Amino acid sequence: MQYKLSEISGILGCAYFGNDVVINHIFVDSRNRIDKSETALFVAIKGERHDGHNYIEELYAKGIRNFIVNKDYRVENIVEGNIIAVENTLRAIQDIAANYRDTFSFPVLGITGSNGKTCVKEWIYQIFRDIKTVSRSPKSYNSQIGAPLSILMTDSASELGIFEAGISLPGEMKRLEKILHPDIGIFTNIGDAHQENFTDIEQKIGEKLQLFERSKLLIYCSDYCDIHQAVSKSKHTYSTFTWGYGDESNLTVLSKTNVRNKTLVKIRLNNSVLRDNIENEAEFEIPFSDSASIENAMHCIAFALSEGLDINLLKLNIANITPVAMRLELKEGINKCTIINDSYNSDLNSLTIALNFLDGLTQHKKKTLILSDIMQSESDRKKLYLQVSKLLQSRGITRFIGIGEALERNSEYFIANSNIPDCKFYRDTDKFLLHCNKANFNNEAVLLKGGRQFRFERISRLLEIQVHQTVLEINMNAIVNNLNYFRSKLNDGVKLMAMVKASSYGHGSAEIAALLQYHRVDYLAVAYADEGVNLREAGITMPVVVLNTEPDNFDIMIEYLLEPEIYSLNSLITFLKTASGMGVNNYPLHIKVDTGMHRLGFIENDLPELCNILKNRQEVKIASVFSHLAASDELRHDEFTVSQIEKFKRFCKSLEKETGYSFIKHILNSAGIERFPEAQFDMARLGIGLYGVATEENSKYLANVGTLSSAIVQIKQIDEGETIGYGRHGVAITPKTIATVPIGYADGLNRKLGNGKGYFVVNGKSAPIIGNICMDACMIDITGIDAKEGDRVIIMGGAISVSEIANAIGTIPYEVLTSISQRVKRVYISD
Repeated sequence: MQYKLSEISGILGCAYFGNDVVINHIFVDSRNRIDKSETALFVAIKGERHDGHNYIEELYAKGIRNFIVNKDYRVENIVEGNIIAVENTLRAIQDIAANYRDTFSFPVLGITGSNGKTCVKEWIYQIFRDIKTVSRSPKSYNSQIGAPLSILMTDSASELGIFEAGISLPGEMKRLEKILHPDIGIFTNIGDAHQENFTDIEQKIGEKLQLFERSKLLIYCSDYCDIHQAVSKSKHTYSTFTWGYGDESNLTVLSKTNVRNKTLVKIRLNNSVLRDNIENEAEFEIPFSDSASIENAMHCIAFALSEGLDINLLKLNIANITPVAMRLELKEGINKCTIINDSYNSDLNSLTIALNFLDGLTQHKKKTLILSDIMQSESDRKKLYLQVSKLLQSRGITRFIGIGEALERNSEYFIANSNIPDCKFYRDTDKFLLHCNKANFNNEAVLLKGGRQFRFERISRLLEIQVHQTVLEINMNAIVNNLNYFRSKLNDGVKLMAMVKASSYGHGSAEIAALLQYHRVDYLAVAYADEGVNLREAGITMPVVVLNTEPDNFDIMIEYLLEPEIYSLNSLITFLKTASGMGVNNYPLHIKVDTGMHRLGFIENDLPELCNILKNRQEVKIASVFSHLAASDELRHDEFTVSQIEKFKRFCKSLEKETGYSFIKHILNSAGIERFPEAQFDMARLGIGLYGVATEENSKYLANVGTLSSAIVQIKQIDEGETIGYGRHGVAITPKTIATVPIGYADGLNRKLGNGKGYFVVNGKSAPIIGNICMDACMIDITGIDAKEGDRVIIMGGAISVSEIANAIGTIPYEVLTSISQRVKRVYISD
């Protein structure tokens, strides 16, 4: 993509101010590193929860000079900026993308549906990548912002473009159609996702079909009767190519045979709209056996046939499609390393996204990139690797390891890059593993970015800490979703403090803190000073409040710029002495007020002496005053909660009057944000809600964050009358099949869940815990469940909520989460 600013202003029908510079990169996320600031254009999107205009001055200070802003934005401080002012910045980037899309000379495939969009896109890419140059939307970029960004990332010299389109509201698809304008369409299926925003399923299908208004061909499964009827009734100009299990389809699936986790599918072409050189019947081997994968593969086969792909080549390529792991995993590595495994594919766009994620990790100064060959035609590879080398120049990569013949042949581009001091190249993954010395990886972040065929999972296993099979998988996207949900409940200008104490409620402190810092939370809060020190040493620079302060640690807190909660006269006097001795001025304090919780905090009777001590003291300044609601989640205590809020107001009013200045005030926790919006003051504190523990009211909005899982290590047949476990409490009243799972009370599995009180999920079915829970293992009853050794077992998350487990043992979700021991490996995933 390359436009002059005057050309962009012409597309948008408005004037520009400044120089008529050439633009070759458009971005909307101010946190992403920009390699060529002089040719980059920032579009300030104003949404429900974020406003890009708030970061323009920050970007300007970093060298960005080109902006698209809303007309009401005041630009006085952007004295050397090149600016286009528009009515709506989101519409502006969509219009630019639509204009760029119209320049494509290659066919564009648009994919929509409730499920399977990303999988179908990636599999079609796998089928065609060695045949032609294919551009595709990265990951799940299918929204009102993601779709135009995908188009703007597309190489105009491509031979095929594949893009997803997803909607959640009526009216959205019409805008996506203008942007994507697909020549060919695939409608994967229809389901319940976002159904609450549509009057009925017919309306939602009609909205999705708008994507294909200018298409020439639509591919879909005619067995989805609602889709088939809607297409038949619609006034469309495109041809249709249907597949299904009945003779009325253009392509009929005659039979499916499962053979060792693969499926042999026999098809017949009927009254086909396809080219004449395709045989009527054929058999394909699909390397999956589940129904969703078969459906996705059939969409791919139908598209490939519509493109006239040689049937034998299609058979070969469809047999070699690989699972689509559309997520990035962050794991604890050997020698204090952090491993980022994003090795499901390798292309320039997804590499840029992964490098942006790497930028957000603050705990390591050293950063290593292990990259495989990027699959592209030989003639384009020199240009490609020159681009990759330039992309890495400003990324702080301290070591580059290239794996693959093409990278080895183009190694001079990386060796000549003085910003990467250490470059090594290997012909293939086997050669790297043969020469790899694990001791050379120490206290660094290691990004693995490779195509599936390079099997970088072997490198991941080599470099990650090897622990037992029980894993707590933490979904970073779910945390962001929950953060944004609670942010949407806050008034404009209200700040947010996020609780990361107790290792972020068991989810891991540094990783969660880095994510929250990246998403511009205003404050973090920890319980003790050592937690705060760990965050600082992990590279967290944002304000951190220590809630349970201890006088012996005041000097350490000042040394590490940690802000103390002061809850008593004695703690205040002691801190003043420490601050005076260390020569600090205006050090931020957070005054805790006891309005009825009766745990820690000043009471109203302390006010006169508190004000007297603070008068004329230069060492400290009050940053915030806060209190803790005792029962904000319980309706029966609402009157008491209101009384707490009133006490807090009085205390703050008196303190502001005596000190002569204002400060941040906050009293709401997660439940309070939803139930007492009138008490938002200047800031709110987000704790358990951030980690996905939902109430009946918000359960459809909050996403599950942590999934605790393990694996079956042994299966046994138990005769009637035999017993299971310590104390022989598990009795087989009838013959049973039991499975042993390597998780016990030393891992945080409460013993009260034993003897049938708790259950796990195995292959979608409930398996009660039988007998007492042991220290390192437990047994479950899998009688009647089709399971084998090695199968994954869900212990918590998804079908088994934290709240359900807490209720079963008579406790609260906080205790369940924080009890998960540190020997359970944490794996962080991000789409």
